[in-house]
Amino acid sequence: MAKPSYDIPPTGRAAVITEYKKDLALAENHPVPSVADLNPGECLVKIEYAGVCQSDLHVKDDAYGFNAPLPLIGGHEGIGRIVAIAEHTVGSPVKVGDRVGLKWTARSCLKCENCRKGMEACCAMVVTHAHGCTVNGTWTEYAVAWTDYVTPIPEGLDSAAATPILCAGVTTYKAVKQSNAKIGDWIAISGAGGGLGHLAVQYAVAMGLRVIAIDTGASKRDLCVNQLGAEKWVDFMESKDLVKDVIEAAGGLGPHAAVIAAGSPIPFNQALLYLRPAGTLVAVGMPAGGAMLNVPIALLVPRCINIVGSATGNRQDMAEALDIVAQGKVKCHYEVRDWEEVNDVLKDLRAGTVTGRVVLRIADPRRPN
Repeated sequence: MAKPSYDIPPTGRAAVITEYKKDLALAENHPVPSVADLNPGECLVKIEYAGVCQSDLHVKDDAYGFNAPLPLIGGHEGIGRIVAIAEHTVGSPVKVGDRVGLKWTARSCLKCENCRKGMEACCAMVVTHAHGCTVNGTWTEYAVAWTDYVTPIPEGLDSAAATPILCAGVTTYKAVKQSNAKIGDWIAISGAGGGLGHLAVQYAVAMGLRVIAIDTGASKRDLCVNQLGAEKWVDFMESKDLVKDVIEAAGGLGPHAAVIAAGSPIPFNQALLYLRPAGTLVAVGMPAGGAMLNVPIALLVPRCINIVGSATGNRQDMAEALDIVAQGKVKCHYEVRDWEEVNDVLKDLRAGTVTGRVVLRIADPRRPN
C-alpha cells in the first residue's frame, strides 16, 4: 500500500497567546512548521478538533507561574492526522496518515525513575514539554508533536467526542483509580457537572462505585443524576451544611473517597471533614493564586486520611480511558464551536457557564482536506 502524502501549506490558523491576561491573537496566516526543520522523533499533525480546558485559562493568565516565552500557541488536547514524520526518526510507533491525539504532556523522557514507574506526569521533562503551556499547543491547523508520545485513536471513535478524553478523560480516570475505592464504595465528586467532573462521574460508575455528585444548578443536577448515574446530589449553593449533607448521603459515615475537580480551595478542605476514616482525597483541580490545603494534624492522624495529588495519566492510562469510551461506557457531553470563538469560550469558562466540555473545530473550511 502506498504511503499517504499531504500537501502542507506554508501558513495556517493559530490562536496565539501574545500577552498574558489578554485575548489570544487569531492569526489566519501563522507560519506552519517546516517538515525539514523537524527534529528526529518529531511529527507534524494536522489538527481537526481541539479542546478547551480550565487549565488553558490559567495558562493564558500565567496563573501557574511557568512564565513561558511568548508568543505561544494555546491548547493542550487535540486530534488530527500525522502528515509528516521527521527524517532519521527511528522506531516510530506511528506512521503518516495515522489519526492521533495530543495531550497536556507533550513528551516525557521515558527513562527516569518516575517514567519507569509509570508516573510520567512527574518526569522533569514534562515541565518544559507541556502542549499549550511551555511548547506550542493544539489551537492551530498544524501542530508539532512527538511520535513516541502521541496517542493512537481507536477506530470508530468520533474525533470531536474523543478530544476531551485526552485531558479531562485521562485525568479523571487516573484520579478515580488513585482513590483506591472498591466496587460498592461511595465516592464524592466535587465539580461533578463540569468538564472534568462529568467524566469522573461516568468512570466511577463504570468501575462500580456509588457516586455523590457535588455541584450547583438544575441543569447539572439533571446531567449528573438522570443521565450519568450519580446516586446522590448535593448542591453546594443550597446546602446549609455541605459536610453534614455529604456524610448523610453516604449512609451517615461519609464517602470512602473524594475526587475534587473544582477550581476553588473550599471543596478540598471540606472533603477532609466529610471523608470516613481511612478515606482518600484525590486532588485534581488546580486553584490559582497559591491556594492552600489546610490539614489539621489532629484530624489527619487519628482518622488515617490519605491525600493524593493526581496530575494526569500515563500512556497506558490514556489507552484504557479511550477504550472505556470506545466500549460506550463513558460519553463526553460537549459542544462544538468554531476556532474563531476561542476567546468567547475562555470567557464562558471564567464565568462558570460551561456544562461539560467545549471542542473547537480547527480546520479552515476554505481549505481542502
